[in-house]
Amino acid sequence: MAQPNALVLRVAGTNCDMETQYALEQAGFKAQRVHAFRLMEQPEKLRDFQFLVIPGGFSYGDDIASGKILANQMLYRLAGPLNEFVAAGKLVLGICNGFQAMIKAGLLPWAKVEPAAAHADATLAWNDCGRFQDRWVHMRSDSGKCVFIPRGQVVALPMAHGEGKFVPRDKAVLDALRGQDQVALRYCDAAGKCGPYPINPNGSIDDVASLCDPSGRVMGLMPHPERFVEATQHPNWTRKKIDRPDGRIFFQRAFEYLKG
Repeated sequence: MAQPNALVLRVAGTNCDMETQYALEQAGFKAQRVHAFRLMEQPEKLRDFQFLVIPGGFSYGDDIASGKILANQMLYRLAGPLNEFVAAGKLVLGICNGFQAMIKAGLLPWAKVEPAAAHADATLAWNDCGRFQDRWVHMRSDSGKCVFIPRGQVVALPMAHGEGKFVPRDKAVLDALRGQDQVALRYCDAAGKCGPYPINPNGSIDDVASLCDPSGRVMGLMPHPERFVEATQHPNWTRKKIDRPDGRIFFQRAFEYLKG
């Protein structure tokens, strides 16, 4: 494949789209920021891309709930093109607000944008602490199928959200996610051990920080990989050697997968 094309979907309130474009370009992608209105006007435009990234921020001011309005646009204006995109074997990554929108549109956990799937089996609720959390966290990769990160790796990334607590509908949903190897990342300490707050910063059930779909090609995560693609973005960069910023992994793995 020639240089893969990545689309960064933005709307009013998105505030991480430029950082996401930069991270994609550093990994080798030809990246373009596209407003959702333009995509709704020309949904066939999505066919020109191999990677869709829904970045973080506060889409539409997070009115109603985080990511809810963008999720409705995905459901009622873009469901067909998005489902076609996923069915074609392409990649989707949702970061923070993007993850919230994906799960509320049904794109996660089962990779199908439709009202019946939206918000039915899982959600991202208010943090247990009842307030916005802005901190660095560690996460352990627990999925053998996720395209974006290899199993067993522990990474450090910044997070910033108020509604990031993963809550499955019931034990059957959680068992299905575990059984299908869809829990991509779990909150942990630097040694890879899960634990209570602040290790798990929002109270997520089963320490879930990220999900992928059954194919491993669609992923959402609450922390921000695009905010750690340069060593100088880490608070300890003057005190420790940082060989490869952990955020780069997600974008580089996507690039390598699409290049084949």
